[in-house]
Amino acid sequence: MASLDSHRPGLLASLNGKYHRAALLTFALVVVAHWAEHLVQAFQIYALGWKTADARGVLGIPFPKLISSEWLHYGYAIVMLIFLFALRKGFAGRSRQWWNLALGLQFWHHIEHLLLLIQAQSGWRLGGGTAPSSIIQLFIPRVELHLFYNTIVTIPMIIAMIVHRKASAVERQLTGCTCSPESRRELATAAS
Repeated sequence: MASLDSHRPGLLASLNGKYHRAALLTFALVVVAHWAEHLVQAFQIYALGWKTADARGVLGIPFPKLISSEWLHYGYAIVMLIFLFALRKGFAGRSRQWWNLALGLQFWHHIEHLLLLIQAQSGWRLGGGTAPSSIIQLFIPRVELHLFYNTIVTIPMIIAMIVHRKASAVERQLTGCTCSPESRRELATAAS
């Protein structure tokens, strides 16, 4: 005899179906908060003239260990990667292509943070420097590089979300997602 729960979708199916919109909004808030930290740090350096070591964003001022913790930076890179992967099935067609691009770019960003974490833990330094360095950081300073990485990951994410909200009927049917206004109207019509 099948259990009553056998017809309930799992967590990933729910996150990519009826809760996709809420999951995307939650994820977007996390991304915006992270962006705010990077933008405040850039403002502190370029507008206020602070030294890079003193420019720690918003949370780094009261909690300086946050900004210097490679575990925190790597943890955020992993969270981004997990969310991009976990929410992927809620996209179809062109929006899925854009989301996949963001996922691929974040995978590389995660590799760079993994390399930084390994160096911080082991004492080994890429390029023989005095501080941990990612591969691209050998050519571009860290603050600017991470603004760049966050930009190239966020832009395809935003495009994916916009295209996803305008999904065709076929794409909506493929995903079962309720993000688009049309799918919410269809649900309201079916419920009445």
